[in-house]
Amino acid sequence: MTWRRGIVIKSKRELGLMREAGKINARALAAAVEVVAPGVTTEDINRAAAQVLRESGAKPAFVGVPGAYPYPAETTISINDELVHGIPGPRTLSEGDIVSIDCGTVYKGFVGDSALTVGVGQVSEEARRLMDVTKESLFVGIAAMVPGNRTGDVSGAIQDYVESHGFQVVREYTGHGVGRQMHEDPQVPNYGQPGRGIPLRSGMTIALEPMVLSGGFETRILKDQWTVASRDGKLTAHFEHTVAVTDEGPWVLTAMDENLDEGAWIKYNDYFADRLQSGTKTKEHLG
Repeated sequence: MTWRRGIVIKSKRELGLMREAGKINARALAAAVEVVAPGVTTEDINRAAAQVLRESGAKPAFVGVPGAYPYPAETTISINDELVHGIPGPRTLSEGDIVSIDCGTVYKGFVGDSALTVGVGQVSEEARRLMDVTKESLFVGIAAMVPGNRTGDVSGAIQDYVESHGFQVVREYTGHGVGRQMHEDPQVPNYGQPGRGIPLRSGMTIALEPMVLSGGFETRILKDQWTVASRDGKLTAHFEHTVAVTDEGPWVLTAMDENLDEGAWIKYNDYFADRLQSGTKTKEHLG
C-alpha cells in the first residue's frame, strides 16, 4: 500500500475539489446500497457503484492499488466477519448478512473515500447494534476533528465509544490522510490517548474509518490475500467519511448531495441522518 509521506494542508480551492469528489463517491455508494438484497452478487453491487463513477467522469481510486497483487475492483465489499478489502465477485448475499461497502473516487485530481455497512433484509439484534455503534463512533470521532485537538483526541474518542458498548476496534488498520493521494499522512488509528499525536490544523483532510469487531480485535487475511476478517469469525462493521478540519468545524466532504431524493437516497439517508448532535458544525446539510 503506497503512502505519501508528510501532511498536506489543502487550500480552500482544493477542499472544494475534494468536496466534488466526495459527492460523487456518496452517489456511488448510494447506488451500491440500492442493489443490496438477498440473491444479489457482490459483483452486482460493485457494478452499480462503478457505473456512477463512469457517468460522473471520475476514476476509481482502488483499482490497481498495490498489494499482494494490484487490487482488481472499484469497491471493496466485505460480508459478516470480513472487516475490509473484500474483492467483489460471484458470491451471493443472504437474508441476515451485513455488508460493508467501501468506495474511492478520483475527480479532478483529488480523492473522496467513504464506506458504510448495511444489512440484507432482517438482521439480528447483535448485527444491528454493531452497525449502529460503529456508525455513531464515526460521528463521535468527527466531532473531535477541530483545530487545537490532536489525532489522539479523535482516536481516543472512537475507542472509548466503541469499547463502552462492548465491542473492539481493530489495531492493524487505520484512518489516514487523503488528498491527491488516497493514503497520505497522518495515520489516525481507532484507538489512542487524548492529548497525544499530531496537532490538527485547518486544511488537514482525513479519511476517518472506525473498523469494529463484535469479538476480539485480532484479524486474519484470507486466501485471496486482500480480504481482512476477524480471527474469531465474529461479526464486523466499517464506516468511513473523508473529513476536512476547518476553523468553522469539521467539514464532511463525502456527505450525500442533498438534492438526491430517490429510493437509494432514502436508504442511504440513515447513514448520514442527525449524527452531529454533539456540537460538530458543518458547512453543508448532511442528510
